[in-house]
Amino acid sequence: MKRILLALFCAACMTSMEAKTLVAYFSATGTTKAAAERLAKQHDARLWEIEPAEPYTAADLDWRNDKSRSSLEMNDPEERPTIKRCTDVTPYDTVYVGFPIWWGICPRIINSWLDNNLPQLEGKTMIPFATSGSSGIEEAEAYLKKTYPTLNWKKGLLLNKR
Repeated sequence: MKRILLALFCAACMTSMEAKTLVAYFSATGTTKAAAERLAKQHDARLWEIEPAEPYTAADLDWRNDKSRSSLEMNDPEERPTIKRCTDVTPYDTVYVGFPIWWGICPRIINSWLDNNLPQLEGKTMIPFATSGSSGIEEAEAYLKKTYPTLNWKKGLLLNKR
């Protein structure tokens, strides 16, 4: 009996010591994934990839083509791509949300993930982070604050360093 109680006590202690930070990210080409991995390691956080149910192809990501999947999604503010799987965000106090900058803001799959996790994200510290070849994160920050005003957004991070 003592061994069982000791095992239960140890398991409870280990659970309470786990990281309370989540780094959730979408990465179309691997750049944001690398940034998310660095961020998760730095904060001893759990890493979660936001994956589309239908992976993006190179043709889907051709922003020069008005008919490409990414162009069609970004030109429709109501578009919400289907996510492959969800995660439980309730154990976390701080949530980093990462993405590549598309059309100055976050890809619509980020909206899908945020929509799927409301209201569990309310009350948590939300920190956006992004990668971009030429854009800043300011427009994406403003978009997220306006679109999800009930979330506690903090200043975002632009993480372009590989």
